[in-house]
Amino acid sequence: MKQATIYHNPRCSKSRQTLQILQDNGVSVNEVRYLDMPPSIEELDALCHAMNITPQEIIRTGENLFKELKLSLNDDRSRNEWLEILVENPKLIERPIVKVGHQVVIGRPPENVLTIL
Repeated sequence: MKQATIYHNPRCSKSRQTLQILQDNGVSVNEVRYLDMPPSIEELDALCHAMNITPQEIIRTGENLFKELKLSLNDDRSRNEWLEILVENPKLIERPIVKVGHQVVIGRPPENVLTIL
């Protein structure tokens, strides 16, 4: 049986739909409620590397918090600084993020998860 880790917010419909797709496909799922238990900087960095993207690419720029913190994706910050911002403000992390083996995708749309099953 395949195993997956899903970083999600159960209040988010896309997260719930992605979780359902995993379960419907017989995948054993480890749920990480990242708002309660944010990933470490190292974990988040590894997820970004696995998707071949920068931390800025998983930022929810539409969140009020993004504006409140006066952030801009054009800010001159290091990769590590962006990771720190995300870990300190997990509400800004795009969701859900699903890891199966060494493959990682963002479940938007939820069907994206099928590409790594």
